[in-house]
Amino acid sequence: MSTATKNRTPARAASGDGLPSLLGYLTRVLKTPTIGAFWEELAVQAREENWSHEEYLAAVLQRQVADRESKGTTMRIRTAHFPQVKTLEDFNLDHLPSLRRDVLAHLATGTFVAKAENVLLLGPPGIGKTHLAIGLAIKAAHAGYSVLFDTASNWITRLTTAHQAGRLDAELKKIRRYKLIVVDEVGYIPFDQDAANLFFQLIASRYEQASIMVTSNLPFGRWGETFADDIVAAAMIDRLVHHAEVLTLTGDSYRTRHRRELLARETRTKRS
Repeated sequence: MSTATKNRTPARAASGDGLPSLLGYLTRVLKTPTIGAFWEELAVQAREENWSHEEYLAAVLQRQVADRESKGTTMRIRTAHFPQVKTLEDFNLDHLPSLRRDVLAHLATGTFVAKAENVLLLGPPGIGKTHLAIGLAIKAAHAGYSVLFDTASNWITRLTTAHQAGRLDAELKKIRRYKLIVVDEVGYIPFDQDAANLFFQLIASRYEQASIMVTSNLPFGRWGETFADDIVAAAMIDRLVHHAEVLTLTGDSYRTRHRRELLARETRTKRS
């Protein structure tokens, strides 16, 4: 018996009623459940539309890859620990005219993560910096990058705990596995010298290795107030901005504007 004949035998033996069982077994072994679920439906479509064998194979594989990528994105978003899921599509750009649309669109592609570049969002409280940071981080997750979000205060707590346990290097290495980390609310709570040094080590450990996104209500000139040391603050800023997109945002607070709109509606109601 020739090699070609031997290779064809399983396909002939599995024809008819045995084919679904064989394909079910093969997809379980290959760990491709989507193919197992949809091969028959796509086969019917292929016959009706006269697809070639290659077109059918491509359609089956595309369905599996799309499903796997979708589940991967869902998992990356879930494990990022966002306080809320906020998308760029939900952000009202009309309320933030200082934000350049072309820059935001470029950042949304996630290419800055591939280049281990940083993003810094600076501006007064309430204008949507956290929303933008989460939205951009979610775009990065969709692009396949691992993401981790937390406030500056919580990052310091995490590093302090690791340092006290004698495993700071291991913790920094663990964090470095994430392609993008988001540090929210730098400047809201001042840190002592030890905390500032730990934060500097976080920044330094990712320099030109992985991306950081930072939101802050303070301009760089006032970071020394937060970190209790102008020299340490300057060293942090130097590493952060070397390969970075810095967005200095201006505008009214969402909360202030919302309150003003409510008052205006109440006034109109009373007058009527």
